[in-house]
Amino acid sequence: MEEAGLEVDVDPAGNLIGRTTMPDVWTGSHLDTVPNGGKYDGALGVVAAIEAVERIGHGAVVAFRDEERGCTGSEAFVVRGDLPAAFLELHIEQGPVLEAAGAPLGIVTGITGIIRAERVFEGVAGHAGTVPMPLRRDALAAASEYVLRVRDVAASIDGAVATVGRLDVQPSAANVIPSRVRLSVDARAPDRARLDRLVAELELDPLFELEPVAMAAAPVAALRAEVETRRLPVVKLPSGAGHDAAVLAAAGVPTGMLFVRSLNGGASHSPEEKSAAEDIALAVDVLAGTLARLP
Repeated sequence: MEEAGLEVDVDPAGNLIGRTTMPDVWTGSHLDTVPNGGKYDGALGVVAAIEAVERIGHGAVVAFRDEERGCTGSEAFVVRGDLPAAFLELHIEQGPVLEAAGAPLGIVTGITGIIRAERVFEGVAGHAGTVPMPLRRDALAAASEYVLRVRDVAASIDGAVATVGRLDVQPSAANVIPSRVRLSVDARAPDRARLDRLVAELELDPLFELEPVAMAAAPVAALRAEVETRRLPVVKLPSGAGHDAAVLAAAGVPTGMLFVRSLNGGASHSPEEKSAAEDIALAVDVLAGTLARLP
């Protein structure tokens, strides 16, 4: 940021901010990633933002802290009220849609709502060899039925997804009937009505919640104009992953988001994460052009 001529500081939440003398339009993403994650998720959006702002000579770049654990950096940012006139985030798609469509870039229409919750199933521990099957209260068996229910409920709601990604089985011994299971549920849907239906049908008590949000008309139109100027296919798609852009959009900041095609079948949160250099170059061009179009 300093090499790009930006005035750099760190806010109380740990967000890294680089400003020009005209910083009304902001762009950026996050730098943190998951264990064993890839090198593009988040970080590409920060590096591309620095390049784009340096190129056009105005705007501000932000590297948000701690996106992966619930967008705590961007949440703190909006609480402070230091809001921009508009915000753009460039990010890899993290999915296979653009690769399947043969399109290098995608314009995000909205960002899914996310619910994270836990469920606990209680049973009775017993000897794996001496308790007859009809007399067992196996907590893992009950939890397994619920895992299938999560799959089936999400499949019945258009555009919804739900995942059980973590199970803690007690007492976790090969020859003991499980007495207690705690599992995680990650449920997502593109609007409030479908998200509420997931919560109700899966009987979830949310521990974390991110509202579904739509991208603003002006940034979306500016992104589209820049894509069309380069005679690229215009592909619009929702984001199934949460992003810092969703936090700013929910706070009333006019927000747009540009996806870069993910390769390797859309692999993300893994070392297989990859985007092509030529796609990234196009994305930086579009980002810079869009920033220049916005007030």
